[in-house]
Amino acid sequence: MILTHVTAKYDMTPSTPLLPALEHQCRCFSMAELSSATDNFDEKWCIGQGGFGKVYKGMFSDDPTSIYAIKRLDFMSNQGATEFWVEVRMLSRLRHCNIVPLIGYCNEGKEMALVYEYMHNGTLYDHLHKNDTVLTWSQLLKICIGAARGLDYLHTGTGTQQGVIHRDVKSSNILLDQNYAAKIADFGLAKIGPINQTHTHVITTVKGTFGYMDPNYFYTGRLTRKSDVYAFGVVLFEVLSGRPASDNSGSSSS
Repeated sequence: MILTHVTAKYDMTPSTPLLPALEHQCRCFSMAELSSATDNFDEKWCIGQGGFGKVYKGMFSDDPTSIYAIKRLDFMSNQGATEFWVEVRMLSRLRHCNIVPLIGYCNEGKEMALVYEYMHNGTLYDHLHKNDTVLTWSQLLKICIGAARGLDYLHTGTGTQQGVIHRDVKSSNILLDQNYAAKIADFGLAKIGPINQTHTHVITTVKGTFGYMDPNYFYTGRLTRKSDVYAFGVVLFEVLSGRPASDNSGSSSS
C-alpha cells in the first residue's frame, strides 16, 4: 500500500503545543541537566556530528549507571525548530524494538537538544566503511532484517494509526545496540499521513540524502513509501558490495 495524497499541512513549529501523551512519554530536560551530563559538552564526549549538530555521550546524576546520546542543535545548522519538533512528535509516538528510543528533549531559549538511548555499536555506515571491525554475514543479515521490520512498522502505522515515511533511510541512520540489533534513527525529515486510503502520494519539498534518494521522488516531489524502500535497497547494496552509496566527489557509485 502507498500513502494517500495529503493536502493538509502538519504544523511542527515550536509554538505547536505538545499533546498530553507526548508529555507523559518524553522527559523534558533543562539545559543545565544536559550540560552537567556531558561535562559542559566537553569535546571528549562528542561521538558524532550530523546535519542537526553534535552528538555527545552523557550520564545523568539521577541515573549514573546508564549512558545516553545527547544531540544538541548547532546554531549554524541548516536544520532547526521544524526538524526538532518533527523528531520529538514522531518518536514520542513510536515504540518498536527496531526504532531508536527517544528519552526526552530540551527546548530552552535558543537551545534545542534531543536525548536518546545510547547505541553502543554506532552506525551501520561506520562498520561498513570506517571501522576496523568486520561484521559476519549472520550479523549483517540480522541487521538488515531488523531495519526492514522497523520500516514495516513505520509504513503500516502499527503504533500510530498513521503511516510514517522516514524520507532519509541510509546506513548512517541505522544504529546498532550492544547486541548489534538495528535501530532506525533520525526522524527530522519524516512525513505522516493516513493509511486507510489506496491512492498515491504526499506532495512535499524534496529532501533527503544524495545517493539514497528515489529518482522519481527527486524529479516529481511525489513522496511514497516506495521512496523509503528504494533507499533501503541502496543500503542493501552497500551491505553486499561494501561500497558507499556515493563517492567522495558527490557522484553516484555504479
